[in-house]
Amino acid sequence: MDCLEALILGVIQGLTEFLPVSSSGHLQIGSALLGITVDGNLTFDIVVHAATVLSVIVALRKEILDLLQGLFRFQWNDQTRFIAKLAVSAVPVALAGIFFEEEVEKIFSGSLMIVGAMLLLTAALLTFACYAKPRRKERISFADAFIIGVAQACAVMPGLSRSGTTIATGMILGNQKEATAKFSFLMLLAPVMGKCLLDWLSGNFASAASGIPAMSLLTGFAAAFVTGLLACTWMLALVKKGKLIYFAVYCAFVGMAVLVFG
Repeated sequence: MDCLEALILGVIQGLTEFLPVSSSGHLQIGSALLGITVDGNLTFDIVVHAATVLSVIVALRKEILDLLQGLFRFQWNDQTRFIAKLAVSAVPVALAGIFFEEEVEKIFSGSLMIVGAMLLLTAALLTFACYAKPRRKERISFADAFIIGVAQACAVMPGLSRSGTTIATGMILGNQKEATAKFSFLMLLAPVMGKCLLDWLSGNFASAASGIPAMSLLTGFAAAFVTGLLACTWMLALVKKGKLIYFAVYCAFVGMAVLVFG
């Protein structure tokens, strides 16, 4: 993998991790169009996912600092309650990762038809969330956190957007759009950091043996971080303004194109 290929994949990962258009689906589409192959080597995947985690931390640094300050008061307050909800939301994706990840990857990896179908499902979820009128809630409940976590676990399907699925689910449950988006992005931290750590401890992260030059890894990391930071900040503003329908149209268009030409 050269620096240009790493730059392209890093930009795709950074943008689509937070925009509700599916990073896994777009990486498969981009790889197919450009003839870039990274299968069988998790080094680059770990690097760009670490970059997107860092972009969330930077974009939501004030919220994260507030949560940490509340946590270290060692009392049951709004911050510790919110952290507990994040922990509840992580249970479904943890179970899915333990029991189903390999099976899903074996069945659906590289299948552009599945990507196209799941992009259409993402479009349908976003459209429904835009026009649904549930009774609005003050805050995300523990039950809501678990249901949103189930939605995140389902987003292991390539083409089914993680951010789109979780934000749409939270909105359909009646939660405020901006609060749901922040919750969705903070949900990303634990599972991605955990997976990166497990892959690193298992020896899957081996930059010297990966065959990917260090400069390419650095380029991919920088591209994913910068574009991820921009996408995270932009997405929070878009959700607040209620512009998700544009992403639904985009996902529907790309999904149909993949099904027709894939």
